Parts: sequence; C-alpha cells; structure tokens
Amino acid sequence: MNEPVVYLNDHFVPASQAHLNIYDLGIVLGATLTEMTRTFGHEPFRLEEHIRRILRSCKYAGIELDLDYGELVKCTQSLIDKNRKLIGPEQDLGVVHFVTPGENPAYAGSAGKPVRLKPTLCIHSFPLPFALWRTYFEQGAHVVTPAIRHVPPQCVDPKSKNRSRLHYWLADKQSQAVDPAATSLLLDLEGNLTECSGANFVVVEDDTIFTPTSRNILEGVSLVTLRELAPKLGLGWVEKELQPYDAVNADEAWLTSTPYCLAPCTRFNNTSIGDGKPGPLFGRVMEAWSQKVGLDILEQLRNAD
Repeated sequence: MNEPVVYLNDHFVPASQAHLNIYDLGIVLGATLTEMTRTFGHEPFRLEEHIRRILRSCKYAGIELDLDYGELVKCTQSLIDKNRKLIGPEQDLGVVHFVTPGENPAYAGSAGKPVRLKPTLCIHSFPLPFALWRTYFEQGAHVVTPAIRHVPPQCVDPKSKNRSRLHYWLADKQSQAVDPAATSLLLDLEGNLTECSGANFVVVEDDTIFTPTSRNILEGVSLVTLRELAPKLGLGWVEKELQPYDAVNADEAWLTSTPYCLAPCTRFNNTSIGDGKPGPLFGRVMEAWSQKVGLDILEQLRNAD
C-alpha cells in the first residue's frame, strides 16, 4: 500500500515510520520553528519565500541546519514529487517544514539513550482539507478577541514563525465559548489588533486595505501576495495600528492564510461587518488570485469532499 513519505533529519522515510524522540526540545520546550507552503495544481506556490523565511527564523533562534537554501528547495520539491502521486488531480498538498534545536541532553543522557545533538528537521505533506474552511466562503468567518493577549515582540519577534503557541490554544477555548466556529484574533497589550493563530487579518475601507503593523505580526506570504495584487485592482495599502473599532466599522474584513488564500470575515465579536455578507471586493481579489495561480480557488474550496 502506498503511503506518503516524510523527510526526517537526513533521509526520506514512510510516514508511518517518522517519529520524534520524546526528549526532543520541540516537545520538551515547545521550541519549534515552522513554515507551511501549499501547491496549486500540484505545483508549490512561493516555496522559495517560505524556505528563506524558515532559514531566517533558524538564524534568529541560533539553529544551524546541515542543508542550505538550495538543498532545502531541492529536498522539498522531491518530497512533493513523491507525494503528489498519491492524491487526485482536484486535490492539493500542504507542505510543512519544522525545525527544533534537537534533543535535550540531560533527559536523553539520564535515560541512557544516544543523544541527537544536531537540530531536528522534518518536511512532510498532507492533502489540504478544503471542506474544513467551506463555511468561511458560505457565511464568512467570525473573529473573536479573547482576553488572552498576543506575545509582545519584545519577548519573541513575530517574524520568526514558531509553534510555541499555548497562548493560542487558551485563546481559542475562550473564543469558542462565544461561538464554537469562531477564530481567535489576538489584541496586543495596548488593545491593538494583531493576528490569528494561522492567518493575518486586514480590514478594507474606501477601497484601501489596512493591515496591522509588521512590528506586531508575522507578515504571511499570503499577506504579501495580497499586497502585490492590491494596486492592480486599484486598492490602496496602509500599514497602521488598528483597534476593534476599525474592524466593526470596516466595509469588509479578510483573513489571509496559506491553505485558503483569502477568506471573508463577516462578524467581529458578534457584530456584523458591513452587511454581514462576503463583500464585492473579496470576489474581485479572489478572481485575481485565481488568475495568478492558474486555478479557480473558490471552486476548489466549494467542491471539496
């Protein structure tokens, strides 16, 4: 039976054989850097940018990988080539990279186990579960601002994408008490909007897209794509501090994320944004995005099993 392959440390293995040691610092400390790329028509979208970003995150964290940029790109493309043979033509892959500092020498040594002192590198993929986000495109997303606050950039720079996200788990528990389908949008310590756990948040007013400042968020590759599309559609772009007031009074609001690209946000803390329906500018942007990638994104999302 065919199964996906995973690149773990220095070789490809079947997914069923890919395991981390319980002493890995990604588990012991939650010290994990990560990236996620997706394919369109089985071809990776902006893979090089994701690779560059995880290498920048590694440098920030003081982690040195054995593979350089070119080798990481080649290895990732090889994994995609192997795993896309296992999915249908209407499906696409999410491709995940994650890196940890390696194993905790005290734990592993005390257990009498050999210790891997090199960083742990894993690349794996999965068929994107488009049906999971279908309600975003039928009703719009509902974002809620919980009491849990965004980790200040003075603690961990948000430009380093990481999985140390217990605060998001706690935030989602609070948001889902308001609405089980809600998405958490965290505020910073001053009450400014920041980001969701897996998406950037923007508001649109008077044909201008407003995004929280890059000092306070991870500037996602999808957010960058939106910024590139904006002038071609006659839309302005402004980076500034935003508050909940700006969200509830916006013409439209959107989430940007690798798996689904762009999703309309129609409610903010149970208050309708605009008329409470996906707006006309959302449709224009998605059409332009689909042309860019050569695939009807909304059709793929809506027709997924």
